[in-house]
Order: sequence, then structure tokens, then C-alpha cells
Amino acid sequence: MKPKQFPKYIIVTGGVMSGVGKGIATASIGLILKKYGFKISAVKIDPYINFDAGTLRPTEHGEVWVTDDGGEIDQDLGNYERFLDQHFSRKNNITTGQVYARVIEDERNGKFLGQTVQLIPHISNEIKTRIKEAGKGFDFVLVEIGGTIGDYENIPYLFAIKSLEREVGDENVKHVLITYLPTPRHIGEMKTKPTQQAIKMLSEHGIFPDFILCRAKESLDSVRKKKIEIYANIDTDHVISAPDSDNLYSIPLNFEKDNLGEKIMEEFNLKKRVKPNWTDWKKSVNIIEHPPKHVDIAMVGKYLDIGDFSLKDSYISVAQAVEHAGAKNNCGVKIHWISAQDVESGKIKDRELKKYKGFIVPGGFGKEGVEGKIRTIKFARENKIPFLGLCFGLQLAVVEYARNVCGMKNADSIEINPDTDYPVINIIKSQESIIKHNRYGGSMRLGAYAAILEKNSMVLDLYKSTKRIEEDREQIELLKKDKRNMFRLGVLENNKPVVIERHRHRYEVNNDFVDVISKMGLKFSGYHNLTKDERLMEFIELPSHPFFIGTQAHPEFKSSLISPSPLFYGFIRAAMNIKIR
Repeated sequence: MKPKQFPKYIIVTGGVMSGVGKGIATASIGLILKKYGFKISAVKIDPYINFDAGTLRPTEHGEVWVTDDGGEIDQDLGNYERFLDQHFSRKNNITTGQVYARVIEDERNGKFLGQTVQLIPHISNEIKTRIKEAGKGFDFVLVEIGGTIGDYENIPYLFAIKSLEREVGDENVKHVLITYLPTPRHIGEMKTKPTQQAIKMLSEHGIFPDFILCRAKESLDSVRKKKIEIYANIDTDHVISAPDSDNLYSIPLNFEKDNLGEKIMEEFNLKKRVKPNWTDWKKSVNIIEHPPKHVDIAMVGKYLDIGDFSLKDSYISVAQAVEHAGAKNNCGVKIHWISAQDVESGKIKDRELKKYKGFIVPGGFGKEGVEGKIRTIKFARENKIPFLGLCFGLQLAVVEYARNVCGMKNADSIEINPDTDYPVINIIKSQESIIKHNRYGGSMRLGAYAAILEKNSMVLDLYKSTKRIEEDREQIELLKKDKRNMFRLGVLENNKPVVIERHRHRYEVNNDFVDVISKMGLKFSGYHNLTKDERLMEFIELPSHPFFIGTQAHPEFKSSLISPSPLFYGFIRAAMNIKIR
């Protein structure tokens, strides 16, 4: 009997409207297959010409996801990592900018001497090469093509996928179309015409969907299913209803109710390797949907408004990490989104802040809303309300403490005020020349870095109690063997506990002020040794406070439903014990 050929490819495309949940559907399918015992890789294709997502505006594109190796990627890769509880690299993201840059570089280096370099085959071959590279060593590769079928910029990718299908055989490539069925208010009937148009446009590229996931406000009825079946010429069983859900983590369970995993197995002529165990997943989903108690916390950010709309995707990973931590604490969490600009202007007053049991100040860049964030941090510190500062949130917590406790009037970050007398947040010296020449893509500390934790600290207790120190040891050993990424460890110290978290920032705590701030009570409970002579502060905490912690990292990027971030877990646990005065 001929052995099964791996990897198998599942290509996920979108219909005539973006934002219908391709990323969540892709992640859910991946989770189902992982539960069946298969090794899963996932690739997000972004057809924009930007090299990566690092310079895109958060209010338009959403959050920038950061990988361990420093990739700045579309937020959908975060969905893959959160659902699958595994880490991917920058090679799991493909952009048009990356593809053309590589082909042009190869042409300049003489790789195509004598050839006319063209869209086909050179660009399409580069796309296929990247997809296959991301799939090495895996059983299934899920490939999500961003945007919609009708987008001009997607044409090269659809051609490359069809070429890949011919190369590996159509028995090893299956297509999933995610489409939206609107119910116009003035009609009151779910319409299939957009789905029909999507099927037609996909077929023009020689691609015919094996499964159609039908997104809608309500479940798909038999009448609509039959119409789609006839138009798409596929079995009704492969037309899957995917109604709106308030809980993203229930989606793979809903798919399994429709036996989607079994149907995929049948389509590939495969069998499950193991019996899936959904116990822990279902338990967490049940807590999210039916929490026995709940807490109200405030997220104080600046990337919330776009035109007349409010966009929370700028902080989607932070919100998800909060939800993970709530489930682990057997608690529901309601996030109240607060504009830092409204706090700064006085539109939101202290009496309103008193309603919340905890405050998160997430990352960000620039001057807008800074004083509003600082005011919130001061309120949390003085009123003993749990506070978690992420990246910029740590930096502003240091600024606030320097100003209001250490007597450094007008202390600031040089990002906000380059002329401050007390630059408690400064640029990394080794990065100054890069920034001077405006090479901003290389000016940030990006990706995973090691942090050495101080003894007798709340931060150390949280990382130890959640087993994260043990889990990170394997990654540390891998980094020791990786010459390209050894710098991420810095200079380690014997027998001192180490954790790995991801970063995305330019500015650091100024070491010239660490001693004086420490003497006034703010504990620097973790650091990264950039060199033997240059130490970068990674964590702060207030020992006299119920929970006042800041980190230079973005721990939300390593949080999942089953393994929440230690800092978020501790923050929600502390918030549950706060009594509103």
C-alpha cells in the first residue's frame, strides 16, 4: 500500500467581504486537526506591498503580532498561536513586499541570468517555495489568503496555489471558502447571492471549494444550504453553518458538532491518529460563557478611534490574554475601553475610575494620551488598585513614580520630551546610530528576549507558580544552539531563574536613575543583560501594593486559553480580591 503523502494543504480563502473571520476559522480547523494527532503549520498570506505589518496603522490594520524571531505580522498569526498553543516564526507570514523583494534581490545577484523575470513563473515560484518551506516537518499546512477573492493583488497567490495543487496532486490540496450571508434589514431574508458570486470568482481561477463555511448572524437553514449546494456543486454536508459567536473559543467546538474534522479526514482519505480530548478546552469555554463571578477592569489605550467607529483590534491580544486569565481564575472579565485622551482632557474623572477593580495600560507610540495614562497609573498606585503596565505602560509607570514619589519634576521619556531634565526613559545606546539614519525597521528590540528574575519578587512567584520558568528552559536551550539568535539570551547568570518574553519597543529605563528610584521603593524585579556592562530593566513592581507590575515585554503574545500569561493571571486574581470603596 502506498504511504500517505505529507504535508496536506488546506487553503482558506474569503468571499466578497473581508473581516468575516478567516483567521479564527483557520485556527479552529488547525486545532481540530491537532486534537486528532496531526502536526500543524499555518501560513498567513498578506497581499499588501508592505514588507511586513510593522509600519501599518493599528487603527486601520489592527494589532501587530510579534514572533519569537522578531517578525512583525498580521494579527491572524496570533489567532493561530493562541488556538494551537504553539509558536510560529516570521516565515509563516508571506507578503507581496517580501516576495518581490526576494525575486528582485535574486535577479540583481544574477540568479536569473539570461531570463526575463516575470510574474509567472518567478513570482509564483517564490510563493510556492515559501509555502513549502513553512510546511517542512508538518502533516498539515493551513494557508490563509488575506483579503477577498476579487482583489487584484490576490491573483498571483491564487495562481501559485493552483500550481502547487498540480505539483503535489489535488488529493493533497483542499479548499475552504469562508463567505458571508447578509440578512438585509429591509428584506429580512438571508441572501446567498454574495456567496454565489464568490464561488464564481474562485472558479475563474480553476479553484473549486471543497468546503464552504457560511458566516452569518444566524445559523444557515436547509433552504439556503440547498441553494449553495446546487450552485457550488458540492455535497450539502460540506456547506457548514458558522453563525456569529460571542466566544471565539467555542467555534472549533461548533465545527465539531457539524463533524467538520471527520469530513476533512474523509476528504483526504485519512483517519484520526488519536481520540481528541476536549475536556480542558470545554471547561474554559464554559467558564467564559457562564462565569460564576466577574470583575470589571479598564483598558486605557490610545488606538481606539477610527472615524466614527471604535476599533478594539488594536489590543486584541491583550483582551484575549485577559479572557484566558479570567477562565483560569474561574471568573468572567468585562473590559471597559477607556480613551487615554479622555482621561487626559478631564472628560473622564477620578470618580469614574473608582468603578474599576484593575487597570491595564498597554503598549503604544507617540505623545497622544500620555498624560492620561500617567494620571491613570498614579490613581491605581495611590488607591491600591491592581495595575498591569505593558511596554509603554511600564515606561510611563517609571515616569509617574519618578515625578510623584522621587521628586523629579517633569521627569519623562525622551520619546515624549527630548529636553527633559530627568530622562528616566531613554534610547538604547547601541541603537542611536540606527535611529539617526531613520532605519526604523531595525531600531526596535523585536522578538523573544531573556529576562533574569530577582528573588523575593511577585514576578518570580507568578512565573514559578504557573510553571513558565520550566517551560521556557527548552526555548533557552534551543537559543543556545542557534548562532543567529543567541543574542536574544544576552549574558545569563548562573543559577538565576530566566524567562523568555517577546518585545517590540525602542526605549528603555535609563540606568542612570535605577538606583535612586529603587531606593524610593520601586523594585526592578527583572532585567536583561545586553552585555556585561549594559543591563536593560524588564520588570517593575511595588512590594507594598496588592498588584502593581510593569513589563517591557508583551506577555500577551505568549498567552493561550489553556496556558494563560502569568502576569495576566496574577492581575486578574488580584482584581478579584479588590473591594470597591
